[in-house]
Amino acid sequence: MHTLPATHLEVAAWLRLSLAPGLKPAALRVLLTAFGLPEAILQQDHETLAAVAGDAAARATLAPASPEFDAQLGAVIAWRELPGNHLVTLDDPAYPPALLTMPDPPPLLYIKGRLDLLHTRAVALVGSRSATPQGMEDAERFARTLSTAGVTVVSGLAQGIDGAAHRGGLEGAGSTVAVIGTGADLVYPAAHHALARQIAVQGAILSEWPLGTPARAANFPQRNRLIAGLVSGVLIVEAAMRSGSLITARLANEMGRDIFALPGSIHAPLSRGCHRMLKQGAKLVETPEEVLEELGFSKAAPAVAGAGREKASTQASLVTAAGSAAMGSAQREESTQAAAGEGTFNVVGSPGPDAARLLAALGYSPTPLEILATRTEMDYAVLQTTLLQLELAGHVSALPGGRYTRASHG
Repeated sequence: MHTLPATHLEVAAWLRLSLAPGLKPAALRVLLTAFGLPEAILQQDHETLAAVAGDAAARATLAPASPEFDAQLGAVIAWRELPGNHLVTLDDPAYPPALLTMPDPPPLLYIKGRLDLLHTRAVALVGSRSATPQGMEDAERFARTLSTAGVTVVSGLAQGIDGAAHRGGLEGAGSTVAVIGTGADLVYPAAHHALARQIAVQGAILSEWPLGTPARAANFPQRNRLIAGLVSGVLIVEAAMRSGSLITARLANEMGRDIFALPGSIHAPLSRGCHRMLKQGAKLVETPEEVLEELGFSKAAPAVAGAGREKASTQASLVTAAGSAAMGSAQREESTQAAAGEGTFNVVGSPGPDAARLLAALGYSPTPLEILATRTEMDYAVLQTTLLQLELAGHVSALPGGRYTRASHG
């Protein structure tokens, strides 16, 4: 989809209104409906604007631009001229149609990558930053299957489930969209630099925040509302009881989107948020095909997708290899913290980091020895010794068929 870039004057007007403190997107939408383009709004007097959108909106609209405005405008125009970067305004045909169904769509979107992905059928996959290895595998597998069916996978580029969802999405024809809570010129977390570069080439990165906006906790719930707005349904893979994923699900539900959740063990802390959503009416799903069926999406990928998928897979392996060292250590550290901090069982009296890493890799599902070896990257002898110690300490149970599971305490 190609549209002529707005003139610098148009960009200046859009940017000024998008940055105006106190001018809410819903009020700006009312003004745009009444007067057309931002330049026309800025030419009105206070009384005319107040009669349409209220006194507060009129004051915010006509407040003088900040002293930094010229520098901000220059930075936006320079950013837009870089290959793959797009500045998409509310009146642009490239604007995601799903966001127009929201009461308060952002006036300006900063997008890196493929604009066509914002006009496709899409599903969000969200979940915990401190995901278990099983949760990561589930997220990547569900995302890969959805993307292979031509569905765009949307997530928030966070550690854990989000990262796994993006990696899975990149492997299929549907690809992936990352909705971020910082300026589009920044990557957060830093461990996802390689992943973000890959998404910017094969998928799309979308932000409503001004360039240079750092990661702030308050921005992420607002980011979540855009994730909810872009999609037909939201799948929660793992979530604690107090989780940003549940905010995304609630916002999506309010917008009439479908909510899905993966069930888990009653002993797993990261199943509790999913189970809470299921109690509140989310649909329980066990396979990605169920999500496709519920949303009325066909399972077959578009005919043109085959070559792209093969290419995507090759590119994915190249970029993933480049980023794997940084990513792997961060994920292992988060998983270990999750096991030590959030787990039901403590690894007291067991031999330190090996046991904690093994418990984190075990998750809450019966797991074969070879999968534990892959997840932990432990030597087989060390792995079996550690398993035996955990078994003797009452933390792990051996099952038939060479599988292991966490022991159920009460």
